[in-house]
Amino acid sequence: MSDRFTGWCLALAVCTGLWLVHSGSRDITPPSPSAAQALAAGPHAWSDDAADPLPPSAPRRLRIPYIDVDTPLMGLGLDRHGGLEVPPPGDRNLAGWYREGAAPGALGTAIVAGHVDNARGPAVFYGLGALRKGNRVEVSRRDGRTAVFTVDAIEVYTAEEFPEERVYGSRGRAELRVITCGGGFSRKTGYRGNVVAYAHLIGVLPGGSGAGTGGTRAG
Repeated sequence: MSDRFTGWCLALAVCTGLWLVHSGSRDITPPSPSAAQALAAGPHAWSDDAADPLPPSAPRRLRIPYIDVDTPLMGLGLDRHGGLEVPPPGDRNLAGWYREGAAPGALGTAIVAGHVDNARGPAVFYGLGALRKGNRVEVSRRDGRTAVFTVDAIEVYTAEEFPEERVYGSRGRAELRVITCGGGFSRKTGYRGNVVAYAHLIGVLPGGSGAGTGGTRAG
């Protein structure tokens, strides 16, 4: 799986960062996760409860209330170089789901990617690095159900140190990765790496609604 995604990291870095270049300000770079939000901080800082995986169903929309994200999800495939396609950079509120991988809520690790900014300003996942363990991620699916995830960790990696197996590997349950560019910014080369939010399924809301606190849980 690693060969498929290396090209995406490079392509996304090329397509973003123009806003920071034009502004010339370091004070507006995207937030970066703290060490306290990393996986290495320990397994007891968030819930280990996990819901049973759902049958596969394509996602329609993703919400992260803590950072005011509410975005439609388009399907992403692979480009002719074997890298992951990226959402159109002109749309600041659009993320994509790797449609050849696991569907969010189904068994496996689902991959969602989006831009951190574009030439006009912050984009859909600009605030991803500000997430905290235990924050909620909701994915509305085509089958009418909403998969509810809890954030396990938020980590930042340089391109050279990106842990592909850790990010993309399956853990035997329904998990989600939300990925954008980050890891510092160079005016010459763009973003130096990626911010990755790790999450796992903890519940299901019926009817496709993201409201409410109910759902099905399995310990």
